[in-house]
Amino acid sequence: MKVFAIIEIGSNNTKTHIYENGKVIYENNATIEFKKNYNNNQKIDEDDLNKLFTIIEKALQYTKEIHVYGCSIFRNINPEELNNTNLKLKNKFNIEIEVVSQEDEAKYTALGCYNKIKYNGNICVFIGGGGSIELIFVNNGKVFDKKYYDFGVVDVTQKFSSLKEDIPKCTFHEVYNYINELIGNINIEADVLILAGGDHLYWYNNAGYKLLENSVYQSENQKYMITKDMSDDYDHDALITSLNQIREKSDNPLWFDGSRAMKVITNLISNKINAKYIIPTKINMEDGLKEKLINQKD
Repeated sequence: MKVFAIIEIGSNNTKTHIYENGKVIYENNATIEFKKNYNNNQKIDEDDLNKLFTIIEKALQYTKEIHVYGCSIFRNINPEELNNTNLKLKNKFNIEIEVVSQEDEAKYTALGCYNKIKYNGNICVFIGGGGSIELIFVNNGKVFDKKYYDFGVVDVTQKFSSLKEDIPKCTFHEVYNYINELIGNINIEADVLILAGGDHLYWYNNAGYKLLENSVYQSENQKYMITKDMSDDYDHDALITSLNQIREKSDNPLWFDGSRAMKVITNLISNKINAKYIIPTKINMEDGLKEKLINQKD
C-alpha cells in the first residue's frame, strides 16, 4: 500500500492531497496568507507557520511520507528566511520545503489538465495563484507556447483593497485596465481556456452561478464549463454583488479575499485569447506531481 501526502504552499492558499495507491483519500484547502504577511513584515509570520504545522500534523495521521512544495512566495523570500523556516520544519517534523520553479509549477499543473483529454484545437491552461500567473498553450497534447507573469491575486487585491469588501469602491473596468497593463499583448488564440491552479469551482458553487456540462471534451476532472458570454456576465456581476452573502455560504470565508481579482484576471485572459469556452477546475500542481512521485516509487 503506497500512501503519501503532497502539501503545496501558495502565496494565499495551502493545498493538501493524500494519496493511497494513486487515489485521493484526503484533501484540504486552507487559506494562509503567507505573501501578504511576509510583505508586511519581511519575514514569515509565526502564526502562518503554526497553521502550516497544524496541516502537517493532520497529514501525519495518514502517512509519514510527506512532500512539501513551496510556490511563488517561497521563490521570492529572503534566502536566509527560507533557511530559517526549513530549519524549524526539519527540527519539528524532519521535513523541508522544496521550492518549485515557476516553470515546474506550470508544467505539472498543465500536465494534469491536458494529459488525458482529446481535443483537436488550441487550449490555454491558465494557472493562477496569489503571487504568479502562468499560461500554457497546448495543441493535441503538445505544449507550443508559454507565458509567465510575476504577479497574482494578492498583488491586485493590495492595489485595489476594496475588492475584499462587501461591495467594492473600484469598478470592474478600473481593475481590468490595471491588469491589462501588466499582461500586455498575447498574440495567440485558443478556443478553450482551462482555469487551474486552485479551486475555481469553489467560486461558482458558492456564488450560485450556473455551470454547463462540458460538451467540448470528456474528462473526469473537467466536468463543467461556461460560455464566453456567461463568463462576461458572471465576472462583471462579481464586482457589484454582495461578497458577504457569498462568504456566508462557504466553509472558508477568507478564501474570497482574492476571488474578485481572480475573476477579472481570468476574464481579461479569455478576451485576449478569444476563448469561446471556459473550463473551471480544481486541478493544481499536485495532479502532475502525483504521477512523478508514483513513477519514482515504481
